[in-house]
Amino acid sequence: MKRTPFYEIHLELGAKIAPFAGYEMPIQYEGIISEHKRVRESVGVFDVSHMGEFKVSGKDAMRFLQKLTVNDVSKISPGRAQYSAMCYENGGIVDDLLIYNLGDYYMVVVNAANIEKDFEWMKKHLEGDVNLENISDDVALLAVQGPNSLATLQKLTDVDLTQIRYYSFVRGKLAGLI
Repeated sequence: MKRTPFYEIHLELGAKIAPFAGYEMPIQYEGIISEHKRVRESVGVFDVSHMGEFKVSGKDAMRFLQKLTVNDVSKISPGRAQYSAMCYENGGIVDDLLIYNLGDYYMVVVNAANIEKDFEWMKKHLEGDVNLENISDDVALLAVQGPNSLATLQKLTDVDLTQIRYYSFVRGKLAGLI
């Protein structure tokens, strides 16, 4: 079983750990009802480092993603993201995913249980000048959610988070880290 970079912190904070998609993941701390309420009323942090991340680069990267996914990838300007789905030839869904335009490459975030399947599907359809890399083991993700998430994060960065629009992102430091 794999562990996220935050595994030891989860243990120190008293998380109940259970297997999920090949990872030892925290499923709760003090109880799901109180944690649900805290996120709805204040702020919560979720370790989603088990998700899959693929780096797609090369001069034909946009065309490649355009062919494999259902939304218009050409509309994702640098610093923006798009929710989409990757489909089989018959129209069935391989997986739902997020595509981030980082300027010189795209990052595709897929569901944890589908990392290998999705990567193989994308590899099978590679054509043109496209580089596809599974960078899942090199990426850690935290989802900070709830009505107080912006104020909580703002204390940890110099980036003006109020300027980030829906499905947008900026690169910056959080708590002194990249």
